[in-house]
Amino acid sequence: MLNFIEEIITHDLETGKHKTIITRFPPEPNGYLHIGHAKSICLNFGLGIEFMGKTNLRFDDTNPTKEDIEYVDSIKEDVKWLGFEWAEERYASDYFQEIYDLTVKLIKKGLAYVDPSTAEEIAASKGTPTQAGTDSPYRTRSVEENLRLFLEMKDGKHAEGSMTLRAKIDMASPNMQMRDPLLYRIKFATHHQTGDKWCIYPMYDYAHPISDAIENITHSLCTLEFEVHRPLYEWTIANLDLFPSRQIEFARLNLTYTVMSKRKLLQLVQNKLVEGWDDPRMPTISGLRRRGYTPSALREFATRIGIAKRENLIDVELLEFCLREDLNKTSQRLMAVLNPLKVIIENYPEKELRKARIENNPENESKTYRWVRFLREIYIEQEDFMENPVKGFHRLVPGGYVRLKSAYIIQHKETIYNADGTIKEIRCNYIKESRSGNDKSGLKVKGLSHWVSVELAIEAQCNLYDKLFTEKEPDSVKDKSFTELLNPDSLKILPKIFIEASIKTKKLKPGTTFQFLRHGYFCVDKNSTNEHTVFNRTVTLKDLWKPSVS
Repeated sequence: MLNFIEEIITHDLETGKHKTIITRFPPEPNGYLHIGHAKSICLNFGLGIEFMGKTNLRFDDTNPTKEDIEYVDSIKEDVKWLGFEWAEERYASDYFQEIYDLTVKLIKKGLAYVDPSTAEEIAASKGTPTQAGTDSPYRTRSVEENLRLFLEMKDGKHAEGSMTLRAKIDMASPNMQMRDPLLYRIKFATHHQTGDKWCIYPMYDYAHPISDAIENITHSLCTLEFEVHRPLYEWTIANLDLFPSRQIEFARLNLTYTVMSKRKLLQLVQNKLVEGWDDPRMPTISGLRRRGYTPSALREFATRIGIAKRENLIDVELLEFCLREDLNKTSQRLMAVLNPLKVIIENYPEKELRKARIENNPENESKTYRWVRFLREIYIEQEDFMENPVKGFHRLVPGGYVRLKSAYIIQHKETIYNADGTIKEIRCNYIKESRSGNDKSGLKVKGLSHWVSVELAIEAQCNLYDKLFTEKEPDSVKDKSFTELLNPDSLKILPKIFIEASIKTKKLKPGTTFQFLRHGYFCVDKNSTNEHTVFNRTVTLKDLWKPSVS
């Protein structure tokens, strides 16, 4: 079943309005892209592929004071990582001369005027949604005077903020966006693409339709907040006799326990409330990539949520479901002990070295295996031994049994304590006849524990990441700043975990993902070195989140 945008495109092609379609993804390079942008990327590039058209990557770089080449590079990396290639790389700044020339044409038609009013004066003259605005006293300037002043603006003869160029539309329009909107402003700032060539810059709402028309964009897809801007988009195209690009709006992505505002994300970074733009708790594409998310999981998520005309809130659990589904098919399983408890198997020969045969990934049709060496001293999880067991606990208890994965059944014999009363280690015996795959012990044991041999264990650091906010809709909380809603448990660092020796950490690349049995999916962090491997928890095996109770 086609979504409403696909229906529009299909109709346009069938009726001959367009022979082919061209879409564009137009980010402003003033920050890192987030998962909301990922939805837009998948939509624009996906439509280009679906309808055998093309998609441009165009940077909306009309505000040099907030933009940087760092963001340009990160955006290109994100788009490629998601699996897409653009037909052409364009910049709004490529068209500054054309936009200027077209603006001169607009002034000559009597549809634009230079206004020295302050920002406060212009805002006051706009009126209200129920009350018409008042004309600027400069609205009746002659065409010749406006042309002279606009040229002087371009030549740097007027101070920044001293005047603007406004469209002459309708100060009584019910749409506030059409009450003589700003088209150009003066900014003495070095641009990352054009240097100091220009000191006047077009506003986004004006540059956007012109850029689309220059590139022959057939379907210009925007999120719903731009719906009220569409009349200006259409006015610009009509009055400048441009290619008839069509703006279509769709619902933006709103995700639980997340903020999508670039301004708020920048605040988190600048105030060092997170490590940076690629902090694995951030909803940025670079943060998700560092956390271990896969391009295919994000593309599947974009497909599942679909394209809607109305705003809705998507549960982050759907995103995590798509991720688990993808990683489950591809990730090698490993035994890793995050909170170690030492176990000495007293009746196991000290020099004995046997191997346990373990499946690499039961979901993989190839069904490959590895051998893990089993020794007398092992680590198990602290949570796998309980001195005073609760009802339903099926792992190791005083005098009880547990099966070690792909190895033997062991029986608790003795608990050794530290001077402060905490458990130092436990002593057990193994049942020789209980080896996995050849169990002749006759024992029926419910519990299963994974393990790591002490002597061969590889040490690593583990970062346990969770949701960044405690509230489901942080933007909807009115009595607190969004920074007050940060989850204090969004990161827990385990400085020393132990992993089975079959993993060769010195050759692991950042982003390599594993499933740690029972714990979830983990990936190698970019801060890993040959001497110190760091793993990030990508996602648990199931949703463990319990929101705070206020």
